[in-house]
Amino acid sequence: MGYTMDPDTKTTAKVYGKELRISPKKSYEVCNMIRGKDVDTALNILDDIVEKKRAVPYRRHKKQAAHNKGVGSGGYPVKAAKIIKETIEEARSNAEDKGLDSENMRILSIAAHIGRPTKGNRPRAQGRSTPFHRKTTNLEVILQEKEDI
Repeated sequence: MGYTMDPDTKTTAKVYGKELRISPKKSYEVCNMIRGKDVDTALNILDDIVEKKRAVPYRRHKKQAAHNKGVGSGGYPVKAAKIIKETIEEARSNAEDKGLDSENMRILSIAAHIGRPTKGNRPRAQGRSTPFHRKTTNLEVILQEKEDI
């Protein structure tokens, strides 16, 4: 598995979370919401999602989604927001280890891809079982130092 872009290693820090137990659909929507923002702003947004103060607008797969005030169809993907926040904090700590200014970073790229499913079975009547697979998500985060203009 590789990254979607190959940025300058002197000004960027990156992290790749493999097979995270979160929904690919919800993590895709959260990533779209925070892409391109400052790291501190993105972490505040994710905190608001976890506390259910701010809803995430759903752009895809929204037929059965409820409507929220000021957002339209959306929701509060708490589990996805918590894990994405942890991943961004890991990327920030990678930036500190490289000697970059971790307070002056922005999210250059954040992407959620469908991971390998974990296989399982659901018990049924008469001693039978039905296959039941859990979805996983591969998450990549690339942070870049902001340029002073």
